[in-house]
Amino acid sequence: MISSRLQADLSPNAVTRAITARRHSGRPLIDLTESNPTRVGIPYPSDLLAPLADPAALAYDPQPLGLMSAREAVAREYARHELTVNPHRVALTSSTSEAYALLFKLFCDPGDDVLVPQPSYPLFDHLTRLEAVRTLPYELEYHGSWRIDLDSVTRAVSPRTRALLVVSPNNPTGSFLHADDLAALTRVCTSHDLALIGDEVFFDYRLDPAPSAVSVLSQHDVLTCALGGLSKSGGLPQVKLGWMAWAGPEPRVTEAMHAYEIIADSYLSVATPVQVAAPALLRGAGDIRARIHARVQRNLQALRLACEARPSVSTLGVEGGWSAVLQVPAIGTEEELVMTLVTEDGVLVHPGYFFDMAREAFLVVSLIVEPELFDRGIDLVLARAAGSRA
Repeated sequence: MISSRLQADLSPNAVTRAITARRHSGRPLIDLTESNPTRVGIPYPSDLLAPLADPAALAYDPQPLGLMSAREAVAREYARHELTVNPHRVALTSSTSEAYALLFKLFCDPGDDVLVPQPSYPLFDHLTRLEAVRTLPYELEYHGSWRIDLDSVTRAVSPRTRALLVVSPNNPTGSFLHADDLAALTRVCTSHDLALIGDEVFFDYRLDPAPSAVSVLSQHDVLTCALGGLSKSGGLPQVKLGWMAWAGPEPRVTEAMHAYEIIADSYLSVATPVQVAAPALLRGAGDIRARIHARVQRNLQALRLACEARPSVSTLGVEGGWSAVLQVPAIGTEEELVMTLVTEDGVLVHPGYFFDMAREAFLVVSLIVEPELFDRGIDLVLARAAGSRA
């Protein structure tokens, strides 16, 4: 009686079983996949969430697109990046995942498809499947830096393609959308009448500067929706506030937002207290963002220095975000290496295949882990990957 929108086999995989066994045994496990900023020792002001207790939240005023005060605050966030966004072209959601689900409802009929980057975070497979939509991958290629293979985008388009998804910076590759790539993707969307969806949740976290990195909102030729949220920009995943900003030809935007509003009105998922608190929370997000950014930069530098002492392991170029990709010797499979790290070394990393890397062997680590744990974990990973641990 389970819907076919879910995978047929819902049992945990071998790595998950190994993690569970390790934790149940009471043995320590250094988690180098941790992506929750509230669990990695970053200090938060004790009164940061006080705005959630604003008495104004006692009045319920359901607005499908969200309270205008919160939408204006989001528009000011884009102004930090020198992007002009009309608050009336902003809609609030409870998360980026929900935003995807709503947009797939808006643009796609069952059986339609959307173009997604590969490698990338595997969430798209789940979200599209739950909406009875297919994913068609286009490729990111690495040649000293990650860039979009534009020919693969053109090849991936089908008669039932309805949208093209871009993640900038991508997770886990850390690659930003570049201006020339945006121009090319805009031409593809124009030719095939596709909506352009830009996931920009990590946009604030630039590491190695990419001078030509741009937001999807910097063009207005195609119907475009940019996604963001407090989870990453403010380090507040528990608050559950995301947003989307619309751009493009005015008639197309007006038509899409009118239809979107009907869908959003069926859910009204964003809680009133967080909408009322949004202006204050966004004002206070800068300090937390700076602390996270400093942590990411520190760990990336430490990782690169550690890899210099292990020439057989390299850190791939990363322009932004919270993750780093390691290329390791392909002596065995990624799964075998990850299993050994969990069971024998007490370290958890992501295998490259988790993100649909085109080949082996790659490992992905989070850059927000507490520095002491990060350094210890990376030393164990590099020793094992380089073959110096028996």
